[in-house]
Amino acid sequence: MNDSQTQTADGHFPTFRRLFGWLFGWRMIRRCLFVLVCLATLLALYYAEENWRGRGAWNKYRQELEARGEQLDYNAFIPNPVPDEQNFAATAFVQSWFEKRNPGEPWHAKDNYSRASTTVKALKYRAEYVDLVAWETAFAAVRSGKPDSNKKLASNKFDLESRAKAAPAVLEGLKDEEANLAELRAASRRPYSRYPVVYDLENPWGILIPHLLNIRLACLRLQLRACAELAAGRSEAALEDVKLMLYLADSVKEEPFLISYLERIASFNIATQPIWEGLAEHRWSDAQLQELQTRLQQYDWLTDLKRPLAAEQAAGVLTVDLLARKKYRPDDLFAQRNSSGAAWITLVVPHGWYYQEQLNYCKLYKNQLDGTFDAAKERVSPKQVEMHAHELEREVSGGRLGKGLNAILHHRVIAALLLPALGKVSLKAAMAQTSADQAALSCALERFRLAHGQYPEKLDALVPRFMDKVPNDLISGEPLKYHRTNKGQFLLYSVGWNERDDGGTVVLTKEKSPAVDFMQGDWVWRFPEQ
Repeated sequence: MNDSQTQTADGHFPTFRRLFGWLFGWRMIRRCLFVLVCLATLLALYYAEENWRGRGAWNKYRQELEARGEQLDYNAFIPNPVPDEQNFAATAFVQSWFEKRNPGEPWHAKDNYSRASTTVKALKYRAEYVDLVAWETAFAAVRSGKPDSNKKLASNKFDLESRAKAAPAVLEGLKDEEANLAELRAASRRPYSRYPVVYDLENPWGILIPHLLNIRLACLRLQLRACAELAAGRSEAALEDVKLMLYLADSVKEEPFLISYLERIASFNIATQPIWEGLAEHRWSDAQLQELQTRLQQYDWLTDLKRPLAAEQAAGVLTVDLLARKKYRPDDLFAQRNSSGAAWITLVVPHGWYYQEQLNYCKLYKNQLDGTFDAAKERVSPKQVEMHAHELEREVSGGRLGKGLNAILHHRVIAALLLPALGKVSLKAAMAQTSADQAALSCALERFRLAHGQYPEKLDALVPRFMDKVPNDLISGEPLKYHRTNKGQFLLYSVGWNERDDGGTVVLTKEKSPAVDFMQGDWVWRFPEQ
């Protein structure tokens, strides 16, 4: 047996002893320390270079944006304080919206409207009257204590006689909310509106905005009351309710939230229903029509879109800054989003990567909006919206936008979490402006009919007596399509999102409970044939 295989007296083999001594000898330790120092130096240089590169790229781009007049400081978008005596929102009823309550305690949870609405078939689109007969039956069931939410009432009795007969019972059913609505009307005489929202810039995504739902619910009750008042021949009362709905919608105009803008559109659309019904039944007087027309012509939804879009971008920039300062984790900021896959990057990445995230977020944000709408020219481009949507889809499918390694290396993780569906916003803005233009035009057409006994052959006849200028279709840039029918009515429509004249055709979705497919067909304003 040779020496290498001979066990020493202490029980160890000489080969293992020499290997141990070599591995843990001073010479090897110095070499390892040298390698570690080199690696640490390279890592430090890499981090320094990434930080310098990211900061420089972001600062340069930010200066370019600010030179074009863009505001990236979210604090600048917070509405200014308003004295209580001038503030619509400084009333007991509105303040109660911000109090913490149990789910069954809010004002709208147990009123007659709430209990009756579960049994009435929802109104799908503005081509029919509110079913007052069904609402009369629903309110009667509420009074008897036997509403059946599993059964959807639909009388299909839309003639004026049936609706006029049902109107008093509907108005009686809404009386339990009379005090609240009267308080809103009194407060609407105040010139400003600033809701008691706590703008916590340490976590902009945790800001509570409970008033948005309450505004819409108040508008739904006012809508039903206004339609019942019109059927009962009380057009002055109906006009006051329409004006209050429009005021409620506009009370969030100065808020920096994109969701506030969308909810404002929703409330505005609710208000157009009684305007439509009053026009269909020739209930509005010339003076009332002039007042409505003036109010409707003030809407500029494309211009109004700029502020919430800019604020949304600034909120994204602020969010990345909060993450960079390790003040929050992604899960803290986005409780409703699945961000766990991205949380770990906040612990290890160079600070410069956050600058790159801000840069790419803003670039992708701008790219989604580029050429989609022009407020000055009053145009919206569905083709540009669709093109940018496809570009974003390719980013996601290619892995450059998301939560995977490729997205991390391309610095597009935060963009995947924050980028809103801006294409849908452009669609809703275009629809809202079209609806406002069509409603204003319809008021002018009705005024023409009152003066001449019939509607004009062409829209140009409205200028200048009934309208300063006729608005164009913001999709095509051409005049809105208008035809006078053989039965004394008219057809008014936009070519819609598909940019094709479908002859005034409304396309419904292929669902069990169909609604209008606003991506197809035309956007139509028409009345039932007499």
